[in-house]
Amino acid sequence: MFDTMTMTKAVGALCGTLLVYLLGAWLAEEIYHSGGHGKDHAQAYVIEVADAEGAAEEEVEEVPFSVIFASASAADGEGLWRGCRSCHALEAGQHGTGPALYGVVNRPVQFYDDFNYSGALIDAAEVWTPEELNAFLENPRGYAPGTIMSYNGMRSAEDRANLIAYLATFAD
Repeated sequence: MFDTMTMTKAVGALCGTLLVYLLGAWLAEEIYHSGGHGKDHAQAYVIEVADAEGAAEEEVEEVPFSVIFASASAADGEGLWRGCRSCHALEAGQHGTGPALYGVVNRPVQFYDDFNYSGALIDAAEVWTPEELNAFLENPRGYAPGTIMSYNGMRSAEDRANLIAYLATFAD
């Protein structure tokens, strides 16, 4: 079906196509940049925008977390719990890599005697109020430097509020 000459032509066509692509990319870079590459060199073509300098940045009004938490949905928080359950449990006293989160809202940080809490968490807060949980879930390492929790954080305030509302449903 395929002989050696057909394979040679196919590989040659592929290599030729790649060469044309690379030369085209090099040529486009040379046309776009004048004077070489790097931060110190100007662009070859700059589009002037009338209000680029005078445009004021919009200030986003910070909504207090208590307002966001008041409208939080525990049902939406249940879906967010999936990311937490790989290390935590919602059953009282059942620890995973992290401590059990049953009744975590408004309880002391060092609640379980049989779990080895990191000193960073103990120094950061005394009680897990919704506001403290919000700050911790946003950026655990920034909130409690030195914590052993490897979670990178939850960026959306609404998601954090929904998750905390879901966790608040598990209490005595």
